[in-house]
Amino acid sequence: MEQNRGTWSSRFGFLMAAVGSAVGLGNLWKFPYLAGENGGGAFVLVYIVLIVLLGFTLMLAEMTIGRHANSDAYGSYNKIKKGWGFVGGFGVLAGFLILSYYSVVGGWVLKYIVASFTGIGADKSGYFSNFISSPVEPIIYHLIFMGLTAIIVIRGISGGIEKAAKLLMPALFVLLVITVLRSVTLDGAMEGIRYFIMPDFSEITLKVVIAALGQVFFSLSLGMGIMVTYGSYLSKDEDLEKDAFLIPSLDSLVAILAGFALLPAVFAFGFEPGEGPGLMFITLPAVFEEMPLGMLFSGLFFLLVFFAALSSSISLMEVTVAFGIDQFKWSRKASTIFFTTLMFVIGIGASLSMGAWSDFLIPWIDGNSYGIFDFLDVFTSYYLLPAGGLLGALFIGYVWGVPNAVKEIKMGSAFRTEKLWTVLIKFVVPVLVFIILLSTTGLLDKIIG
Repeated sequence: MEQNRGTWSSRFGFLMAAVGSAVGLGNLWKFPYLAGENGGGAFVLVYIVLIVLLGFTLMLAEMTIGRHANSDAYGSYNKIKKGWGFVGGFGVLAGFLILSYYSVVGGWVLKYIVASFTGIGADKSGYFSNFISSPVEPIIYHLIFMGLTAIIVIRGISGGIEKAAKLLMPALFVLLVITVLRSVTLDGAMEGIRYFIMPDFSEITLKVVIAALGQVFFSLSLGMGIMVTYGSYLSKDEDLEKDAFLIPSLDSLVAILAGFALLPAVFAFGFEPGEGPGLMFITLPAVFEEMPLGMLFSGLFFLLVFFAALSSSISLMEVTVAFGIDQFKWSRKASTIFFTTLMFVIGIGASLSMGAWSDFLIPWIDGNSYGIFDFLDVFTSYYLLPAGGLLGALFIGYVWGVPNAVKEIKMGSAFRTEKLWTVLIKFVVPVLVFIILLSTTGLLDKIIG
């Protein structure tokens, strides 16, 4: 049983895996277009402030719960307080459902690595829509992406996840820096650099704060059970406080580098920074096409995005695999194969909802109806994750109790920010996450509107 669970063989390996869980499509795809839509530097400034308040606090909370209980996300909460396993269960369910459609997008990225060298053609928008609506090709790439994830997770913590993270994360940083250097040296890039780093304080509105709050929350994989699960593999002498600073800091560094990689190039070639979700799959290929050696840089960029997507998918898979190991006493291999199969089947539906099954819509409590892909995204991002994050903060603040959490943290080192963290976890974070929950469900607009 202990052999099935495994442990980290080094602190560096744990940090790379933890950073890998946070660094994903949210950093390389979502952060630049959110910055583009929300005033550039104004958004970045608010984001950095909130990383300190929300990111550090919840990251430390989740790792502390996991290390103390030495179990999966569901089991950790249940061990500390009987009957509270459902809080971790939100994370397990969220991780399972997110990877079911996230792996479909991972497949798109694989396709674009190939397409960077074979050619996309003049109609970038048509190429993308034709590909994702195809009934077969996206599912093949989805299967490849799921298979790669499963192979790494089956190999265990130190032999699979840690080894992959030690390779993927440094490679990702190198590729990202190369892309940044190319982007910022383009003619006309300075306008994009100024837009990204010079905050216009008049742009800081409630909408920008809400967008930054949501991005911090989702970028750091908070509420997904990942840091609880990864924390359960840590030794008691690990400095959790230092880790909780380092992981959000490195994650933010990648997000900001991604902004420097994308926005200067977008401005240099006269595209709109607020293009939205199409920025990566439609606008960027057009940008790369205009660059000298554009094919090479396009291939490198999508390889970089693939590394980020794979590192996050490994973490999401581990949450559900650990649940199978700890709660059902399955072997790591059996748990991985079982959950991979289920996710792949659900992912087929998510992929087909972009084309052949686009007429199949699921009605939801917000009054809208969604295709399978969009429903999975809305249900996890707008409901499960904020609810899990809110309940996790309340669990430490008022159920397990801050003194017990502090005692666990101090096993590894002195707790220098104890007083600040106590205030944040009991009062500030619950309010911030509750605002996210109100905002994403549309209730905030009704309250303030």
